[in-house]
Amino acid sequence: MHVLGKLERWLLTAAPWLLAVSLVLRTWMIVTGFGNDSMDLRVYWSLAPHVLTGDLYDVVSPYSPADFPLPFTYPPFGALVFLPMTWLFWGAAQWSFRVLSVLCLYWLVRTALRLVAGQAWQADGRRWRDRALLWTAVLLWMMPVFHTFEFGQINLVLAAVVLAALVAREDPVAGAGIGLASGVKLVPAISGLYFLATRRWAAAVWSAVAFAVTAGLGFLVDFEQAERYWFVLFGDAGRVGPIATAHNQSLRGALSRSEGHDVGMSWPWVVAAVLAVAVALFALRSAVRAGDVLIGVLTVQFLGLLLSPISWDHHWVWVAPLLIWLTYGKVVPWARVVLLAVWCPVMFLDVIAFQLDRQPTIWTVSRPGWLSALGWAYPAFALLTLAVVAVALHVPAARAVRPARAG
Repeated sequence: MHVLGKLERWLLTAAPWLLAVSLVLRTWMIVTGFGNDSMDLRVYWSLAPHVLTGDLYDVVSPYSPADFPLPFTYPPFGALVFLPMTWLFWGAAQWSFRVLSVLCLYWLVRTALRLVAGQAWQADGRRWRDRALLWTAVLLWMMPVFHTFEFGQINLVLAAVVLAALVAREDPVAGAGIGLASGVKLVPAISGLYFLATRRWAAAVWSAVAFAVTAGLGFLVDFEQAERYWFVLFGDAGRVGPIATAHNQSLRGALSRSEGHDVGMSWPWVVAAVLAVAVALFALRSAVRAGDVLIGVLTVQFLGLLLSPISWDHHWVWVAPLLIWLTYGKVVPWARVVLLAVWCPVMFLDVIAFQLDRQPTIWTVSRPGWLSALGWAYPAFALLTLAVVAVALHVPAARAVRPARAG
């Protein structure tokens, strides 16, 4: 432990420089063509103005790959949110969004550390702030984070908004944050479960009201366009992308690759979904009883990723604060070791790219048995995490943890 302590002190001293080096290397990898040139951000940037012309869901991005036409898949409110970005020329929009995403990653890390540190943050804030810089440098190399930058996705921005909302003390702020985030992209709506579990009834109501306002704005801008989204296109997962590609790390994606066809909402998916909900509820109950805010939030987010028809691998940025919780949180040693041992390899080695290189096309559903098993990596480890949290937080030491919120 003495050696590890000295190593940490050295790393913390060098943390600003390590972050700078990490940023330079990752930027170099993007600008030299290693990445996907913000392909998804181009969709938002090029198609958002169509929300004002009534054909938002009739067009596809002119920058789509030949085998994968990219339409706008979010609610009309999402296009309204992206409109200001379209006033910038492409280069300015692209790099502004990248800088914003880096800042959101740092904020996620800092908030996660503050939640696990509790009173220690006040006693030794300098050390924890240096840890935030160091963790940001490391997590830039986590695959879901890097792929978020590659594709120009909004995962880090949304995760920052959701976490900020869930730890906010004022119910109107907390609820409005979740409602607005859900209006941009539907998956954050699962966060309302955390309000219910913690008996923040007013926050839950505010989130429903805010979400209703976002939907109403869509109808106000163009009634027929909004009606088409909510009553025709809503729930059409195939429009979002290929269900069975290795990029899709939801339960439905993993089951479809194993079964050799899109399982939809058939009985295999229902069984898996019921299991996920049951395990997540036990884990959430344990987290609430332990007063552990961070793992409670992460439990709900993992459930959302599992149940969503499509959870691209870059949506799993929530594993970043999980690694922080496993390192510093009040969790029994065996749980810490087991979960770090399973998550770190799949997070920092590109197992998704390995699978993509071995699938005939992104539209091919079936996989060889061993490749199907590897394709379960994210959802299987998420289920394992929920099960471990449900058990590990039942120990007396975990129950002694005090609730913490970001100030």
